[in-house]
Amino acid sequence: MHKVKYYRDIQDIEQLTQHERDALRQVTERFAFRANDYYLSLIDWDDPACPIRRLIIPHTDELEGWGRLDPSNEEAYTVLPGLEHKYHSTALLLVSNICEGICRYCFRKRVFIDPQKESLRDIPAAIEYIAAHPKITNILLTGGDPLVLATRKLEQIISELRKIEHVRIIRLGTRMPVFNPYRILDDPALAEMISTYSLPARRIYVMTHFCHPRELTDTACAGLDKLVRAGAVLTNQFPLIRGVNDDPDVLAELLGRLSFAGVVPYYLFQCRPALGNHAYTVPIEEGYAIYEAAKARVSGLAKRLRFVMSHATGKIEILSKTDTKIFFKYHRAADDADSGKVLVCNSNPDACWLDDYEEILREYPAAMPYRIHGPE
Repeated sequence: MHKVKYYRDIQDIEQLTQHERDALRQVTERFAFRANDYYLSLIDWDDPACPIRRLIIPHTDELEGWGRLDPSNEEAYTVLPGLEHKYHSTALLLVSNICEGICRYCFRKRVFIDPQKESLRDIPAAIEYIAAHPKITNILLTGGDPLVLATRKLEQIISELRKIEHVRIIRLGTRMPVFNPYRILDDPALAEMISTYSLPARRIYVMTHFCHPRELTDTACAGLDKLVRAGAVLTNQFPLIRGVNDDPDVLAELLGRLSFAGVVPYYLFQCRPALGNHAYTVPIEEGYAIYEAAKARVSGLAKRLRFVMSHATGKIEILSKTDTKIFFKYHRAADDADSGKVLVCNSNPDACWLDDYEEILREYPAAMPYRIHGPE
């Protein structure tokens, strides 16, 4: 059994100088910090630009007044606290308000600011709602991180969902295989639970969140292997982050290594314009060029991901680009009338979100409140 040490106070990170710790105090007073010794051991402390450091250690750039606490307007799709229903076939349950580590680019910072408001408190009411909506075939358990919950608690939720005939897929959206694979390796009950409820025609999917090749350690891969052997289907979704994976060679290495480990590359996300995220954000059109260059370096199995953004109106795929135009498509739409719709915009190299294109603002004026040029 591996004993993991947790850090919640930046002052306890001895590898930082006192000057650095003092400078970051203001950041951690605004946005939560959490890490553990396993993940911190992946940092090259002699490299100020270490990508793992950038993913977990706060930076004063987060104090820039750019972005919103709810950049995808999840509140508009919230049925009851902790239950979101944006797409007719998929419901989302925020079953935890804790993460094993807190990513600095987190798009749900609000969960850690007001956890009681955002997380699921009434599980029976959520189960009743899902049971009453037969179009819901997919449930995503997220948060926070569902694998922070004790396996017994997680099984209580999953067992109730499995009683609903029309729920075919249960997804666990988790960064636990990255932050602490010992949670998987040291808990045989977790694999047993997945084996019990991941059925031949009703699978459990584990949506992992590897952002950089260095995160795919031997220990992490052993954790992934245990999940696969238990019957889970593994996919990986992650954002494009400045200073982490915004290099075609790095991104290609990550995609290749995921495919070698049997993890399907699923989504590459445009970094959501959450409050404090400007320094982590790559403009859309630059990101598209990186994405295409990375795909050119890998096999077909490694290039199955789509480059998308989780916009207030749906999941938008960045489809293609010419010298003067960029093309988007509704991969999933909150309004079924938009499903599959292609959007053509004039090139804007500075655009970081769909709302930064003037054509979108003319067609979707309701998106105007979600522009991200200033603080909320």
